[in-house]
Amino acid sequence: MELRHLRYFSVLAEELHFGRAARRLAISQPPLSVAIRQLEDSVGARLFERNSKEVRLTPAGEALRVSARRVLLQAEEAAMEARDVATGSAGRLRIGFVGAMLYRGLPPALRAFQARHPAVRITLSELNSGVQIAELLHDRLDLGFVHTSRMPAELQHRLLLSEPFVACLPAGHALARKRVLAPADLRAQPFVLFSREASPDYHERILSICADAGFSPEVRHEVRHWLAVVSLVSQGMGVALVPQAMRHSALRGAVFRPLDRAVAQSEAYGVWRTGPVNVLVERLLEGVAQSLAVNAAE
Repeated sequence: MELRHLRYFSVLAEELHFGRAARRLAISQPPLSVAIRQLEDSVGARLFERNSKEVRLTPAGEALRVSARRVLLQAEEAAMEARDVATGSAGRLRIGFVGAMLYRGLPPALRAFQARHPAVRITLSELNSGVQIAELLHDRLDLGFVHTSRMPAELQHRLLLSEPFVACLPAGHALARKRVLAPADLRAQPFVLFSREASPDYHERILSICADAGFSPEVRHEVRHWLAVVSLVSQGMGVALVPQAMRHSALRGAVFRPLDRAVAQSEAYGVWRTGPVNVLVERLLEGVAQSLAVNAAE
């Protein structure tokens, strides 16, 4: 049984006249008659009683008429949904993100995208970079925003932002009176550090900044989120080196000071599965890249 057969059957069931049905279908009568016989053979029952004067549905035909309309409607809806997804008008996006993206312009980018694509269902999950990569590989995320460029071959990535690290200090700290700090100024200060387990890349970059300045930091606390780093600093638990975007966290008790020299950068990447182009992923990535650029310039 083919959809074409059901379509021909439905038109003939409405017209109850082979000539009129053929004209509506833009075919000649012989192919219509052949298609109806094929459908009856497939069903195993006569669907029409026909003679030289009239065509009418059999009880089996009446039963099939209702089901055929439902099947044809479902097929049309499925085709429309597929077209909408292909053109980016509808669908779903499962997005993972590291916490720092909340301060880099991700929320306004998502709001703007949702306003342009109201039929797209977005779900968000805050996950560290390693977990996002695993979720993408298992097809449980469509797009991730991570801190690392080390990717398996099954994933593609795009650099969205490269920003400097800045010093984060308790507001009452003596170093907070300086407008600009040298990394060496943080020597012998207790450090709050981003956990190696949560992000090996960030952990190593911060240690390398300190090493280049000639010291190894006295690490007092290790946490898994940048907001937790800033929160502990704001409560006088130590100092930290954090991505510049964290100055937007606005936690009372924490201040941020630029460093006097170029150091290792904090980077944000978009990452997605290698394969057929996903229009929604492309559009969202472009919007996020623009939002991050504007946010970094503020």
